[in-house]
Amino acid sequence: MSNNAYKQAGVDIEAGNTLVEKIKPAIKKTNRAGVMSNIGGFGAFFDPKAAGYEDPILVSATDGVGTKLKVAIDTQKYDTAGIDLVAMCVNDLIVQGAEPLFFLDYYACGHLNTDDAQSVIEGIAKGCEIAGCALIGGETAEMPGMYDAEDFDLAGFSVGAVERNHIINGETIEEGDVILGLASSGLHSNGFSLIRKILNNTQGHSYDSPSPFSKNQTLGEYLLTPTKIYVQSLLEVMKTHPNKIKGLAHITGGGLLENIPRIMPGHLAAEIHTSQWVLPQVFRWLKEAGKLSNHDLSLTLNCGIGMVLICSDGDSAAIKGILENNDEIVFEIGKITNKQDEESVFFHELDHNWN
Repeated sequence: MSNNAYKQAGVDIEAGNTLVEKIKPAIKKTNRAGVMSNIGGFGAFFDPKAAGYEDPILVSATDGVGTKLKVAIDTQKYDTAGIDLVAMCVNDLIVQGAEPLFFLDYYACGHLNTDDAQSVIEGIAKGCEIAGCALIGGETAEMPGMYDAEDFDLAGFSVGAVERNHIINGETIEEGDVILGLASSGLHSNGFSLIRKILNNTQGHSYDSPSPFSKNQTLGEYLLTPTKIYVQSLLEVMKTHPNKIKGLAHITGGGLLENIPRIMPGHLAAEIHTSQWVLPQVFRWLKEAGKLSNHDLSLTLNCGIGMVLICSDGDSAAIKGILENNDEIVFEIGKITNKQDEESVFFHELDHNWN
């Protein structure tokens, strides 16, 4: 059998090697204290002590981009998908108090287009830069027959560390605590199966149409606005006000309704005042175009709040100030109460404020 038999079967090893060389400069920018190995080995080493930890607990997270990736493929705009991938993982680490240390990616495709893959992986490296973690390794898999030629999928894996006495687990949350909401950058990276269905059923709108929600962008460009990474601003709070954050919730699939209860003791409830922030226009448009109830909207999408922080009333002003100094838009959206029935999250005047 000839030495290009594998290539004739649809797998181009040379293209994979070329890709590795192309992405090395972007990966190099993500280097940080603790990294012990270069890209390309069989495994990657990381030293938590060199990263400054004395008694670290390791925290891991894995996620993908979901069907938002289909929008990137259909529009042939690949530079933000990697940021989404990193964000979905590292935001899940920071809510437990863990600083993201390193990240690995898995890129699977039907046919390896090195330019497209380079754009995606450079986006991953950009996300790692924003989060302050190292892109320490990854895997590129060319699998003809498993994926159509132009299709690809992404998975991300991240590991972080938190000192044992600084873990955030929600155990100290109590009645009267304040709920702060950190603004999202838009739709983030969930709910896109519903979003794409609404667009497919809406006349006069395509990815090339002008965005109804922003200037000088197409609808496709707006939809691909990357998920906000909250790591550095929250680390600043944890550094200056250790153990003052009682709970954090990353608002992804399930929205405020399902993600806030994940961090609260079972006897408590979250009272959310929807008058404290304006529902962004994109969510109002999707609600009208898709004929969504407010319940469906709040259960599927972030509705403008990408991260929730719970702290004592006495600490809220200082924490809000630090976050705002780090370019976060912060709303005081509610308080913690004792649970009166089975509802763990209840909205005040939802229909009045979101209709």
